[in-house]
Amino acid sequence: MTSQKEESAFRILTEASVIPDHSAEDGQLHLSNDADVHALALEGITCIALDFPKFTDGRAFSQAHLLRRRGFAGDIRATGDVLIDQLLQMQRSGFSSAVLREGQDAAHGARLLAHYSGFYQGDVQNLPHFARAA
Repeated sequence: MTSQKEESAFRILTEASVIPDHSAEDGQLHLSNDADVHALALEGITCIALDFPKFTDGRAFSQAHLLRRRGFAGDIRATGDVLIDQLLQMQRSGFSSAVLREGQDAAHGARLLAHYSGFYQGDVQNLPHFARAA
């Protein structure tokens, strides 16, 4: 059995990795945090960037969770005012990558993610705690 960390390799990206405003025709979408993800046609989409206009605005967490519940298996990327403090919650709510705002230390964020090996509470992966590899 693979560990949870191997199954969900969360990526911390640089500003150069931000998806510009594309259309679904190229398989990438950049959505504002007030977009209705229920209305999206997900066929052919490989990456969806969800925006955090301010770190205190958490609507993109709900969007990521809803996209995973709808079965979207592609990259869900956090963009905007993203802090390392949010990375763990992003990973647990369905994000697979994040672009940190300027001034955030990506290496510190990676250490933060590696610090926690498992959780008792459920998350978007819906894997029982005791089913995870030690």
